[in-house]
Amino acid sequence: MPLNIRSEEVNLLAERLATRRHMSKTAAVKLALENELRREEGDSPYPAWLQELQARIRCYPPTGLEADKAFFDSLNDE
Repeated sequence: MPLNIRSEEVNLLAERLATRRHMSKTAAVKLALENELRREEGDSPYPAWLQELQARIRCYPPTGLEADKAFFDSLNDE
């Protein structure tokens, strides 16, 4: 059964991903759905140590602060 997406926002998101990956919108939607299902099922293509690091980082609440480019540039004497 074909899928008919009537949301302009979803259409634009699929188009953006398709453009970035140089693929069709159908392939982009398929890729996004497969990746989301894989993520939810815990079946990640990343090594275990990286998955553990990602899990630890996700535990921290977002601060809402933006990165200060001037500060990071000063670390490199720029």
